Amino acid sequence: MSEKGHRLSLAGMLVTIGIIYGDIGTSPLYVLKAIVGDREVTELLVYGGVSCIFWTLTIQTTFKYIILTLRADNKGEGGIFSLFALVQKKRKWLFWPAMIGAATLLCDGMITPPISVSSAVEGLSGVQGLEEYITPGNNLSMGIVIGIISLLFFFQRFGTRMVGAAFGPIMLVWFTMLLVLGVGGIIQHPGVLKSLNPVYAVELLTMYPKGFWLLGAIFLCTTGAEALYSDLGHCGKENIRMSWIFVKTALVVNYMGQAGWVMDHGALNNQNPFYAIMPSWWLIPGIVIATLAAFIASQALISGSFTLISEAVNLNFWPRIAIQYPTELKGQLYIPSVNWLLWAGCLFVVLVFRESSNMEAAYGFFIAVTMIMTTVLLTFYLRYKRRWPRLLVFSIVLLFLTVESGFFVANIVKLKEAWMMVIIYVLILHVMWITFMYRRLSNSFLKFVKFDDYLPQIKLLSNDNVVPKYASHLVYLTKADLSHQVELKIIDSILAKIPKRADVYWFVHIDRTSEPYSCDYEVNELVNDLIIKVNIRLGFRIQPRVNNLFRFIVDDMVKRNEFDLSKKPHPYLRYNENPDFKFVILDKYLSVDNDLNLRDSLITETYAWMKQYCLHDIDAWGLEEADTVLEKVPLVVRASAQIYPTRI
Repeated sequence: MSEKGHRLSLAGMLVTIGIIYGDIGTSPLYVLKAIVGDREVTELLVYGGVSCIFWTLTIQTTFKYIILTLRADNKGEGGIFSLFALVQKKRKWLFWPAMIGAATLLCDGMITPPISVSSAVEGLSGVQGLEEYITPGNNLSMGIVIGIISLLFFFQRFGTRMVGAAFGPIMLVWFTMLLVLGVGGIIQHPGVLKSLNPVYAVELLTMYPKGFWLLGAIFLCTTGAEALYSDLGHCGKENIRMSWIFVKTALVVNYMGQAGWVMDHGALNNQNPFYAIMPSWWLIPGIVIATLAAFIASQALISGSFTLISEAVNLNFWPRIAIQYPTELKGQLYIPSVNWLLWAGCLFVVLVFRESSNMEAAYGFFIAVTMIMTTVLLTFYLRYKRRWPRLLVFSIVLLFLTVESGFFVANIVKLKEAWMMVIIYVLILHVMWITFMYRRLSNSFLKFVKFDDYLPQIKLLSNDNVVPKYASHLVYLTKADLSHQVELKIIDSILAKIPKRADVYWFVHIDRTSEPYSCDYEVNELVNDLIIKVNIRLGFRIQPRVNNLFRFIVDDMVKRNEFDLSKKPHPYLRYNENPDFKFVILDKYLSVDNDLNLRDSLITETYAWMKQYCLHDIDAWGLEEADTVLEKVPLVVRASAQIYPTRI
């Protein structure tokens, strides 16, 4: 989507506040509570904690994402795969940071709903009369959290068009509430304004006992920063940048208000300072608004996960799976398998960790990894796409990696509490790696040949009335990007065994571009009205509905008088004037005639197992099953040594 569609406006900023800032906006629910914990309250701890929060939001969120990373827009779109698409040709190994970052974002989608909703629901423990029934981690609070999360995932199939319009106003109310409550806390304890001084942050990390390890809790304040970039295409960079001024102000003021309350009251005693600064008469409305904000934050992560997997499928990082479009809104997807995978992951997190404070270590770890991977890709973008001076890029990247490495180390030491989430992460990463490496492995052993070498045989076959006609128009999907080439397997399919006679042979190549929404095509007629090569250029966010695209191209060629559908005789013309099109998909299977090493054997056999549970190639390419033939062809990666018998 072009930048012109996202011009700065009040309506655009309202939409931005509703879509983008849910994750980072709900961080006041748990961040300061995580920093203070059961520690003795001192000025250094509280002021230092708020100072670290402020400068983390300034360096990581404002400088890295708002100012720098939003520059890396791919035709108006953002996200780690969009950034990867911009720089993938610079180094062959850049698929690793893209893959690692994407896998951590999926894990984030399993943790954000539980930690946000749990933090909101746990506020009920402060309501008079409910404190005996609802406490953090007890069965009733967990049941409420599971109910809300399950409802959220159930409604994904219907899309968010109806409720999406309310996201902006609700989040505006949320941030306004943060601002008002924060101002009230600052008025009660104005000395907290001193916490903006970076000296407090430095002293906390260097002088406070084990102060460095508090970075694990501090980092939670910027966990939604990646969403700023991922949702760039929905709102536009100017709306994001301007609305961030209000959002950051509300967040910082609220943190300072909470800090003021902590300074006045001392130890937390299991209280959450976020709810403690609320007047008692506002507690229930505040909890309702917090729950709605957590709901919206979760929705943003789920929608982002759908988009992420859609891109992963198109960039060969994920097996082909069913993708649905619940509304006509551009970019709105519903992926059933991912939806229920995330739902199961969220329930697992709730049941294992029970309360929000136990989820913080895993949450911070995965976001820290994502940010480091984004920094790696951003380095190549600034250096080779923007052509910034090497020293400047090095200085910027060194700053980010220093900060993010500190957050990573502070979170990884607590990861033993969340080792089960690491297993889930490794499995997701394994699926991505297997899929990517299998496609690379199978493509590397494709053998291409020149059409010219086989044109006489194909012409002879097409005009041989003795051979039964297979179809009027025979269409093959080819991976050959050069117009004069085609796979040897396709030539064998046409000429070997029982030859496939047709009036016209079409060869369609889908070229995935680094742009998100490009959609154009070119036609090369190699032999007039006999052999036609079509190259369709599709952006990585467009689903390859080949049947519709191909029929449009044929109709367009007819309108331009470039092709005559009725030129050649049709055997069934007296019954039906419409020509028949038959698509042939070559479905590769692993041949027994392979001698693979351990690594390649793992890749091919695991992919073959995964393929059983993935989308059929016919559905994946958007073809009609009645018009498509799936032809099995052996995949020989490395042929085993031949042993020939000796006649006795």
